[in-house]
Amino acid sequence: MITIEFHHLVAFAVALIVAFFATPIARKIAVNSGAVNIPNDSRRIHKKPMALMGGLAIIAGFVLAMIYSFATRDIKSFAEFLIKPKTMGILAGVLIIIILGIVDDIKALRARVKFPVQLIAAIIVVATGTRITTISKPFQETVALHPGMMYMLGDILAFAISIVWIVGMTNAINLIDGLDGLAAGVSGIAAITLYIVSVIRKQDDIAIISVSLVGAIAGFLPYNFNPAKIFMGDTGATFLGFILAIISIEGTMKSVTALAVAIPILVLGLPIIDTMFAIFRRILHGKPIGEADRGHLHHRLLDMGLSHRMAVISLYIVSGALGLVSIALVDKGLLPSIILLIIIVIFGIGGARNLKEISVMPEYNVIEEKESVKNTELADAQLEAASGKKQEDGSEVKKASGPDDIKDEPEGVNET
Repeated sequence: MITIEFHHLVAFAVALIVAFFATPIARKIAVNSGAVNIPNDSRRIHKKPMALMGGLAIIAGFVLAMIYSFATRDIKSFAEFLIKPKTMGILAGVLIIIILGIVDDIKALRARVKFPVQLIAAIIVVATGTRITTISKPFQETVALHPGMMYMLGDILAFAISIVWIVGMTNAINLIDGLDGLAAGVSGIAAITLYIVSVIRKQDDIAIISVSLVGAIAGFLPYNFNPAKIFMGDTGATFLGFILAIISIEGTMKSVTALAVAIPILVLGLPIIDTMFAIFRRILHGKPIGEADRGHLHHRLLDMGLSHRMAVISLYIVSGALGLVSIALVDKGLLPSIILLIIIVIFGIGGARNLKEISVMPEYNVIEEKESVKNTELADAQLEAASGKKQEDGSEVKKASGPDDIKDEPEGVNET
């Protein structure tokens, strides 16, 4: 049974409130510093300049919520925790990623410049103790209690895998940041999943960190969902990828339960899949891996005819489904999670074939409804004219000769 603690709700609320009210401030900072995205190629979905660096609000909410939660729980333990080498390494790595993101939002750095810096940040984090050291053997329904039930990674292999995971996830979240609210929403779903998993495993520290991240994203998302008023930019996207990678290592991958390594892969499955396809696609076309293109999953959904919002919501559901499978893996075991995955895949494939029709039909219905309203008003006007009715001021009712003579009521909602 999942029990949500009161201090988890407090952490969520603090992060949400801070991020929500910090976002307009972040937008002003972005505009004043020139961190504005100008749509100048076919990959850009938006048509007007948009402020970046919304990630500053997410960071502010996340950091302040964590400080409040841990400091009010035990200030002495929190102070001791901050001076530990592992903690200092994580803080140093996160700070490097944040600074890199801010500079990139202002000056648009090339991939060959950003990648080495991301690598340095990941090396600092891994070198100070945050790393994947063991992988439980698959297809076990029991807890791995001794080395014979686990694959023990050597120092070099553990170091390399951990760096690849952190740098990979940092860029994976950044790559899916192509539609309003997509990267924020997918990251939020991943953070919710990690929170639930940590609660099931009674990992309170990881639960506080995860729920703080959820709250910060929730506070920012109202400004970022379509139609967006601000983008999170590289400041937010790379930070989210970096911190989610660290949370997954310190949380799910530290577990000794079977298939522990599969949980973060499922949780972050959508950005991982999109990144892998992007790498293979660019290699096959002879393009540099770091060169941007218009072949991501969200681009393909738009090309299928889906609206902006429908594409984002569809990817939310995919991400949520993968997160649900990972929770089932923790709570129910291997077989139930496989059954759940099969059910999701079957209905997902079936539904994907008809997504275009779902997206197109509402527009057709709106047009048909407008025409119906016009025809009804025209008929009423002609009926009144024919019966010789008078208006309240005594003047004759003008006979409508066509739809143009009928003034429509102003529409309250414009489709985007």
